[in-house]
Amino acid sequence: MCKFRNICFSLPFLALLATLLLFPSNGAAQQVGSPDTATADPSVPHPHTTPCVVKLFQNDKFVNFNVQSFQFTPPAACPGPWGKVILQGHFYVTAGVQFDRTANIWMGGTNIYFGTTPEPRHNLSPHWHFERDLTDYSALFATAGTGTVILGNIVNSTFTGIIHGGVDLEFYPVEASQTAPLTADMILPLSAGPTGGTATLGSTTSLLEQSFTMPANVERAYLDVYAQSQNADEFWYTCVPNDATSALESCGGTAFREAEITIDGTPAGVAPVYPWIFTGGIDPFLWAPIPGVQTLEFVPYRVNLTPFAGLLSNGAAHTVAVSVFNADNYFSVTASLLLYLDHGSTQVTGAVLRNSLTAAPNPRIIERLHNQGGGSVNGGTTAGTVNTTAPRQVAIAGFVNTSHGRVQTEVDQSIHFSNLQKFNIVGLLGVNPEAQEQQDISQTTTISSKTTVKSGGNTFVNSNQLEWPLTVNISFVNNADGSFTQVTTIQQAYNRSVARSSNGIATFSSTLANTVTTADTLFINSSFEITGNQGQSSSQNYSYSDTAGLCYSKALAAADSLLTSVTTGHKCSQ
Repeated sequence: MCKFRNICFSLPFLALLATLLLFPSNGAAQQVGSPDTATADPSVPHPHTTPCVVKLFQNDKFVNFNVQSFQFTPPAACPGPWGKVILQGHFYVTAGVQFDRTANIWMGGTNIYFGTTPEPRHNLSPHWHFERDLTDYSALFATAGTGTVILGNIVNSTFTGIIHGGVDLEFYPVEASQTAPLTADMILPLSAGPTGGTATLGSTTSLLEQSFTMPANVERAYLDVYAQSQNADEFWYTCVPNDATSALESCGGTAFREAEITIDGTPAGVAPVYPWIFTGGIDPFLWAPIPGVQTLEFVPYRVNLTPFAGLLSNGAAHTVAVSVFNADNYFSVTASLLLYLDHGSTQVTGAVLRNSLTAAPNPRIIERLHNQGGGSVNGGTTAGTVNTTAPRQVAIAGFVNTSHGRVQTEVDQSIHFSNLQKFNIVGLLGVNPEAQEQQDISQTTTISSKTTVKSGGNTFVNSNQLEWPLTVNISFVNNADGSFTQVTTIQQAYNRSVARSSNGIATFSSTLANTVTTADTLFINSSFEITGNQGQSSSQNYSYSDTAGLCYSKALAAADSLLTSVTTGHKCSQ
């Protein structure tokens, strides 16, 4: 399987890995000394009421690429509306040899879970748990229906890890002192078909699109977008312009990717792509026992389409589409359109007031590369930098005339993408003795969003700041005996701050910081088979706090693929 920089580990590597590295037997998750998968991510806050639990499937076995289905019936003892709906998954993969796998769960054609799996070891059967707050999606669960699970896996004499899993939905009644949360009235899926499935977008012009005739009283609309990099695009943040792929021994299409949303062909929103790294990515030991940020449960990017509510309510069919700029085979994409209706009327009117969003970004690429001795492909040296930047300014406004008056929504965004790569490549790996490659990547996506809603003489502002830094340092050396050594350090983060105000008075704010740092040295023989590793270390720090009084913090550390420390609450003691 190709892991990084066109180096493909042969199948014997997996069998060798299983026999060489004898991990202790599986221990309880989050315990010091355990090799089991561990994350610092918090659980979804659970209400105080007693939930009704509906099992979608339990202890199902995944040994092939067949789609597995389940039946859902709303809980009679807990009729809606619900105070909260929480999806809970419990999975494990048997000890042995297996790649990381992608998992999707669908209710009808709507995605309710998207993530990947840990890789097992000879003496380790990883267990993991995930939760997702699906309260916004409550309308999906009002009636009985059929769901599907897509978790493709290969089990044979070489790939022996069998994945097992079960998923529940917890329906919490509204607490006596509270009112039911406002949730979407309708969920419209953008997927491969009526039972779900992601679309494969292999180029900039590839589209995931769906036409809908929507209700005539849409007041608000949002699109939750997942864009997962796969195949040649898996390590898109390491890619370079096509004219430099040979000299730099790298993937093409540049290091910039972006999901774009259109309505009837008109640009309507942008969904920046998060650089998720799977548990087999670059070096599988980097992610044991602590996986990368959101690796086990992706967080969708929500695009506010409310300025288009008047257009969507005009009774005509409208086509909503998602594409990925610079996709280079390929991105796995799905999206869900959430509609909130005006219950006081059957028909609303409105229009888009302005839309500054251009059809495509205009990334700027500066190459400062120099060759000596004919360049690396001829045994010489290629060194220098490739700097890719892509700024975006978005200003979209629209209004809708509702039963409670005119509501005007303005969405203003400033999006900045930057990827700076430094290269020092001496000779050609696998060809020139003692060839070496150094690639250092510093990437940041910053997203500043402000949504202003004017209604009934009031002004409500929601500001959302996102920062996604990624640092990757990789040194790959071709040793004199034909073997290879790869030294890797990675730090990735997901940071978010939210601030809300009403008529200039602050009503709520929150901050979230999630950082994973990892390092390892990998040894590979001349047949590109891993023979061992050393110096593995990793950590995760997760913290959240808000003005409503909720505070959470947890820090994990690991060395030699064993959990070495667990610290909780250290940032909530002030």
